[in-house]
Amino acid sequence: MTTTEQDVTGTTSPFGADAARNLWLHFSRMGGYADAPPPVIVRGEGARIFDDRGRSYLDGLAGLFVVQAGHGRRVLAEAAARQAEQLAFFPLWSYAHPAAIELSQRLAAAAPGDLNRVFFTSGGGEAVETAWKAAKQYFKLTGRPQKTKVISRAVAYHGTTQGALSITGIPALKEAFEPLVPGTFRVPNTNIYRAPVFGDDPKAFGRWAADQIEQQILFEGPDTVAAVFLEPVQNAGGCFPPPPGYFDRVREICDRHDVLLVSDEVICAFGRLGTTFACDKFGYVPDMITCAKGMTSGYSPIGAMIASDRVMEPFLQGAASFAHGYTFGGHPVSSAVALANLDIFEDERLDQHVLETEGAFRTTLERLLDLPIVGDVRGDGFFYGIELVKDKATKETFDAAESERLLRGFLSGALFEAGLYCRADDRGDPVIQLAPPLICGQAEFDEMEQILRGVLSEAWSKL
Repeated sequence: MTTTEQDVTGTTSPFGADAARNLWLHFSRMGGYADAPPPVIVRGEGARIFDDRGRSYLDGLAGLFVVQAGHGRRVLAEAAARQAEQLAFFPLWSYAHPAAIELSQRLAAAAPGDLNRVFFTSGGGEAVETAWKAAKQYFKLTGRPQKTKVISRAVAYHGTTQGALSITGIPALKEAFEPLVPGTFRVPNTNIYRAPVFGDDPKAFGRWAADQIEQQILFEGPDTVAAVFLEPVQNAGGCFPPPPGYFDRVREICDRHDVLLVSDEVICAFGRLGTTFACDKFGYVPDMITCAKGMTSGYSPIGAMIASDRVMEPFLQGAASFAHGYTFGGHPVSSAVALANLDIFEDERLDQHVLETEGAFRTTLERLLDLPIVGDVRGDGFFYGIELVKDKATKETFDAAESERLLRGFLSGALFEAGLYCRADDRGDPVIQLAPPLICGQAEFDEMEQILRGVLSEAWSKL
């Protein structure tokens, strides 16, 4: 029997207690729900979500950087139902099915260069895991078995599986699960706001940041490094875009030392920055792309690792086999939903919409720079971070205890209560992240700015 609870407005919340009792929430402090159950979201429509009390919120994070086409798209639900009636499930283990075949063709056609080989997974972390394993075996098959190490950036998040977590550059997320997979190394990220030496010269900063990758390759030994994993715009830490020339230089370095460049686009692909694949926006061709989230707009789980013909070539020889896979990778229903989602992108020109309105989104969020608590507004496309500071002049940040009180003690709940679902995050310095559905326009941009202005002003008054 479901237990009901009375909320502060007097309306009945039928699910809260049961959610706290039986459901183990992800990345959540479960002890915090003993007296206050978690919010329960029951419906979505367009750019809005609704809880079990009937309250509406602007979805400022597209679920989790996922719901590109917006909530409540009947055509995606119908695509899932049609496929389920015809073929609900069959694995890609030595067999194929039409939906996965067609989706692989669509993805290969959209990917840059000769990235024509699509390995499906169930999600983003699995795609990253797949890319590392493929890189290791690629070098074994081509006679360089010592090339196994991976370089990634500080504060970067790449997933929760043992391999992807090892690549992740956030120590606090890793310590509970150590020892992890050895052979991963970190270099500086592209947070120019925290690089005052280069503050007036982004191109010099980009060259310096890229050169740190080469220095790490040389220190470890080029004959031991397999791959460099980079997000086009780094998520954790608050949306770090690449400085001018950064990826050109990284591509040059990887080519010089025969290191594979993996573009981790689990968040950035499928229109988040205004292009199908974000590497196109920044003008570089990686050796592999990892992607997931927006491929189906979240209507069904799927991910993929897309490899170049060069990476695939040794796997086509003799008895070679990539002994790796997932039961639900390339699931027929998910593949069918992804195809329908890509049709929406084309029919409604969602990529073009992002490119046409990203400037307005940035300008609207930059109004918040007049607040004393807002130090920086940065990002690209429909993917932005707002860094919070104690002192704008010195860029002094909050200590751990202050950040705890600010983000978890006030901001997360206050923003949601004010009608905005977004993310307050301190995996680097304290930030608020925004990544709304790609259907949003100026009305939604203004609503986000107004809610943020009110709540951040209140937060400053409480400091």
